[in-house]
Amino acid sequence: MSFLRHPRESGDPACFFMGAGKKLDSRFRGNDVMGMAAAIWLVSGIQPVSAQPVVTSAAPSSVAVTIYRDPDRPARQAMDRDWLNGFALVSESRTIAVPPGGGEIRFEGVAGGILPQSAIVTGLPDGVVEKNQDAMLLSPGNLVARSLGERVHLRRTSRATGDVIEQEAVVRSGPDGAVVLQTAAGFESLRCTGLAETIVYDKLPDDLSAKPTLSVRTAGGAGGPATVTLSYLATGFDWQGNYVAELAPSGDHVDLFAWVTLASADETSFADAETQTVAGRLNRAQMANVIRPQAPPLHLQCWPEGTTSDGLGVDVIVVTGSRVGGAPPPAPPPPPAAPMMMRMAEAVMVAQQEELGDLKLYRIPERVTVAAKSQKQVAMLVKPGVRVRQLQRSRFAASGEGDVAVTRVLATRNRSAEGLGVPLPAGGVALFGTSEGRRILLGEGFVEDRAVGEDVEIAIGAATQMIARIAAPAKDRRVLTVTNATAAPVRYEAEIDGEISGARLARRNGRGLWSVTIPANGSASLSYRVPGTS
Repeated sequence: MSFLRHPRESGDPACFFMGAGKKLDSRFRGNDVMGMAAAIWLVSGIQPVSAQPVVTSAAPSSVAVTIYRDPDRPARQAMDRDWLNGFALVSESRTIAVPPGGGEIRFEGVAGGILPQSAIVTGLPDGVVEKNQDAMLLSPGNLVARSLGERVHLRRTSRATGDVIEQEAVVRSGPDGAVVLQTAAGFESLRCTGLAETIVYDKLPDDLSAKPTLSVRTAGGAGGPATVTLSYLATGFDWQGNYVAELAPSGDHVDLFAWVTLASADETSFADAETQTVAGRLNRAQMANVIRPQAPPLHLQCWPEGTTSDGLGVDVIVVTGSRVGGAPPPAPPPPPAAPMMMRMAEAVMVAQQEELGDLKLYRIPERVTVAAKSQKQVAMLVKPGVRVRQLQRSRFAASGEGDVAVTRVLATRNRSAEGLGVPLPAGGVALFGTSEGRRILLGEGFVEDRAVGEDVEIAIGAATQMIARIAAPAKDRRVLTVTNATAAPVRYEAEIDGEISGARLARRNGRGLWSVTIPANGSASLSYRVPGTS
């Protein structure tokens, strides 16, 4: 662990050198140093230039976060919370005191994945002339790296007596591996003496920030209080829909519930944020490389004393300033049971859909916290009694032979007449049913983005009670036989790629379509020829 010493406690010598390596004197402090500096300025004839004032805005007074999905992630692929490739538009309101005559304004607590080139600051009386991202965060590793060659204080505490001994030291190596310090007694590695040791720093390096920070330099002006808006894009966010469908015992309708699941891999939390998500495919140029804030820990290695016959084990100590990575976020809450869904329709907070050109915006009606490195779920849709059809489907090449996979499909049309009639964002679907009063998982699938009026089909798993097989009694002839091993009739569809003859089929999506109802414990066959194979 490292400490920063209060300036009044500092006892570091300030040495001035003039000429060829001649030391002027030893310990100047306070007014002595200021007097010497003033004398040097007067002798040289150079007039001191006052530094520009720095104003720090510690946090926004209000914030809005709009999260966009990763446009390259297919609907069937769930979010990888360790590698989120969506992004967010963050808009912050801050009240600051603009320095007169120009100066630096530091916006602390911005997103770590900020794209500084996208940042727009409005509300400053005289505008912005420069923007900078502070990419180095305060951490034990960065403190050592920024103190390389500088004097620090090494504090040792005896484990036996509790006595504290402090001495000056110079940092001679960076934070990677052993931290080598030079003291009056020679060179040594931090934490390798057997005593409790820590480094005490007299000041904080100017280029280290405790939180991700964007700084701007303002033009000259009168200054004064101002309420500004800082808007920017940030990477490391994503969202998806998660649907839960409860199949009725009759099998002809489902109670449908959906979550909007948003995730953040960023190190900054946005408390009480106006939060919304955007559905649809957004045309986005290639994102520039993001310089994420760095807060490395210390990796301290101590090499044991011994002979060449001793083991060469290395003690490694990792010192962190905070839990940067942290434990993985908890799993999302389990989906609600179907009877609970109807009660939730009145009690739950449901995201409100709005039009955004060709896109759809889902606004969470209350302020929520988009926490760092976490996932949040808010109800998006509650639709009881949605009419559905269950069918079994195969898709194969016309010239194929042997066993053919059969998939269970849940189908409906996104219309009010079927109990839907709302845009459906892409996401995963979990289908549940009941058996002897117990809720069981029947299958999982996904739904693509579906507009109102479109067909909705969800493949929910293999049909284990259906067998489809293609026989080839002749080189150019095929016979498809499908057997239903269930105690109820089943609707079956075969989508056939390629040209065939000898059978009249419908067409769908450029494929031949054979649709038939197979009786309980029965079978059905289709015979056709494949041109060009004789």
